[in-house]
Amino acid sequence: MLKVMAVSGYKAHELGIFSNKHEAVPYIKGVMKRRLIALIEEGLEWVVIGGQLGVELWTGEIVNELKAYYPEIKLAILTPFQDQETRWKEPSQEYYHEVLSKADFVDSVSKRPYESPRQLQAHNQFIIEKTDGLLLFYDSEQQGSPEYYLQSALKYHEAGNEYPILSISFFDVNDYIEEANQSDWTT
Repeated sequence: MLKVMAVSGYKAHELGIFSNKHEAVPYIKGVMKRRLIALIEEGLEWVVIGGQLGVELWTGEIVNELKAYYPEIKLAILTPFQDQETRWKEPSQEYYHEVLSKADFVDSVSKRPYESPRQLQAHNQFIIEKTDGLLLFYDSEQQGSPEYYLQSALKYHEAGNEYPILSISFFDVNDYIEEANQSDWTT
């Protein structure tokens, strides 16, 4: 049973999304919400994210919303290093702090500001070793930052650890969009 799940995926800019008001965001969040509800109903208790703009913070927002219906679910935000948001634009920083303020646990894997990519590698490895599985919004047809998480998870799994890797793809999002459009059409 998956009690603690790491969740990651594309950063917003990797999807060509530069605002949470982008038309694709509700669909991506809808697919993620559907998957998280199924996992919660199977016993999921904690969702762990790194707090990156895009899929991770959208997931944090969803988990915070789901707490009203599933009080057993909790959100942990483990950033790779301290003050990761300092170079972000002001609206992104505000959004980040809003999601963090509602999380059940917040900490940084590295207790220092950004120094090198090794902090990101150490972060991915730490989260994988502390969780029961990974839910990743990633499609091998569109490379991006989620590939680093995937490679760490695969290495961990190949080392003999049971570590399920669940995925959400662009096909899943397209199916969700079609379903949403069909239900709008019939109402």
